[in-house]
Amino acid sequence: MSNEKARGPGGRVRLVVLFGGQSAEHDVSCVTASHVLAAADPARYQVEPVGITREGQWVMADDARAALQAGAQALPESVAATGTAVAPQAAVSPARTDEKVVVFPLLHGPMGEDGTVQGLLELGGVPYVGAGVLGSALAMDKVSAKEVAAHHGIPQARWQGLRTTERTDDTAAELVHELGLPLFVKPANMGSSIGVSKAHDLAEVQAALDLAFSYDEFIVVEETIVGREIEVAVLGNTDLRVSVPGEIRPGAEFYDYDDKYLDGTADLIIPADLPAEVVIELEDLARRSFRALRVEGLGRVDFLYEDDGRGLLLNEINTIPGFTPISMYPKLWAASGLPYDRLIDELVELALDRHERRQGARRTTRGS
Repeated sequence: MSNEKARGPGGRVRLVVLFGGQSAEHDVSCVTASHVLAAADPARYQVEPVGITREGQWVMADDARAALQAGAQALPESVAATGTAVAPQAAVSPARTDEKVVVFPLLHGPMGEDGTVQGLLELGGVPYVGAGVLGSALAMDKVSAKEVAAHHGIPQARWQGLRTTERTDDTAAELVHELGLPLFVKPANMGSSIGVSKAHDLAEVQAALDLAFSYDEFIVVEETIVGREIEVAVLGNTDLRVSVPGEIRPGAEFYDYDDKYLDGTADLIIPADLPAEVVIELEDLARRSFRALRVEGLGRVDFLYEDDGRGLLLNEINTIPGFTPISMYPKLWAASGLPYDRLIDELVELALDRHERRQGARRTTRGS
């Protein structure tokens, strides 16, 4: 798609970088936003940072705006979701009929990555980067995502879904009997490894259930896979491109929140050392998983790989992956020949393309 099509007749695209949010991943989002604000081309975009506070108030991020006016180098490592209160519609609505607005949601976790904000933007008729309402909701909910993947024959680890109302005094023992030890316990709707535990005995399973249920009324419990953590980045709407694969070698027992964002002890190996036939299978499974869960725009598809066992097993799709220059998603594309600033451009173009396609379908429906 050409730059002129992406810009439209009104000149620069007004790119609303939406960050913060009400989830436990608020701080991660603020770091991600700072890097996107710094990298977006000011010749191509009128960049506007809009924050959502932990309480859910939308604000014009005044400090981030002032820093941008002083130059991208003035932006701090993490921007604050504070400033003048604004109604959501006012923050994202075009000022002119010929103005193109695109929202780049950087809202990791619930109330942002799960289809809620995407639904608001759909109602407002505003183009936005990333998966739509259904794809966001499906990929965010680990139980629903696993059910859909199973329906499409995509290989996965053994797992059990559980709702808090279904928990009994025997639940922990039943899970150990079914899945063995150690096992992983995760909230169904959370990212960045928040609320995730690896349990090695019955007492740890009980504590892991308590922790996961403190974040979500639905959880997923999985067998432990002894294998390698392999990830690929996917880009596209209907025509999907897959990056070179990367491998994560955690510094901790598993790739937890501290390892991702605080300690930085994990090794990210790009490209991953895999046989050519495994890479081909990986690309095919990534595309199948992307389409099965109705994801569009961008997504990081995570696999576990048993060298001498079942091979590739889908772990999850992250529809708003970490997006700092040292995060896996941009690093995978950089290694595939697509640098950070151009990746932002392509995501905006994909958002506009999908919006035009959907608007055309809606006009056809209204006219039938």
